[in-house]
Amino acid sequence: MSVKLISSITNPLVRQLVQLKYKSRERKKTGLFVIEGQREIELALKGSYSIDTLLYVPELFSAEQVNSIADRSSKVIEISREVYGKLAYRDSTQGVLALAKAKHHTISELVLQGPSPLILVAEAPEKPGNIGALLRTADAAKVDAVIIANPKTDLYNPNIIRSSVGCIFTNPIATGETSEIIDFLKGHEIKIYCAALQASVHYHTQDFRQPTAIVVGTEDSGLSPEWLKHSDQNIIIPMHGEIDSMNVSVAAGILIFEAKRQRMVI
Repeated sequence: MSVKLISSITNPLVRQLVQLKYKSRERKKTGLFVIEGQREIELALKGSYSIDTLLYVPELFSAEQVNSIADRSSKVIEISREVYGKLAYRDSTQGVLALAKAKHHTISELVLQGPSPLILVAEAPEKPGNIGALLRTADAAKVDAVIIANPKTDLYNPNIIRSSVGCIFTNPIATGETSEIIDFLKGHEIKIYCAALQASVHYHTQDFRQPTAIVVGTEDSGLSPEWLKHSDQNIIIPMHGEIDSMNVSVAAGILIFEAKRQRMVI
């Protein structure tokens, strides 16, 4: 294995990685993004992502470990602790980073498996932490797809990768405008259940064993009128305290795992 060494934070590749780390525009322009940590890199490889370059600190991550996760097309570069400190968000990621190629996530490319898919749809989530938590919930429940409607945040934002603990790589994900997602769901005869206060019934009264999309909105504004217009049934989680809403990822977890309970796979 031929290995190059980068020890300066002014190296052009280091500068590019910093741009990719902080700027969505750079990620979209190049089709590249940064992954931090062995677990996340392994999940990306398992999810058929292509790794362009692996960078590691030899005192923290051995060449043997690099060989275990490098694919044939990967370039391998040793970096100094100073460079790693410039690029890494966390000290606990074993001293390894990867430059990876992004996937396309258009709704037209989404292929559903099985006769009765279960889909989690989130409309216009903005906070990377919430998106990461939604992806962790989806992975835990092994839903058939996660669809982000009207996305406000780049999926390869490093905060999403970090907060999802790599589950961005384990879920089938699609993005699109609300109208085209509704058309996709109706075209596949998938019932739309919107989490909303208006004209709602308790979530546990519904039959989620049929092809199902559970749709959640933001905590501040809920779902747009277009979703409510096309909803087959609005559902609500009964609240017993003083407030009438909860964190979107918590609500999604409750609804998704009720659907899984009904399907007798948990």
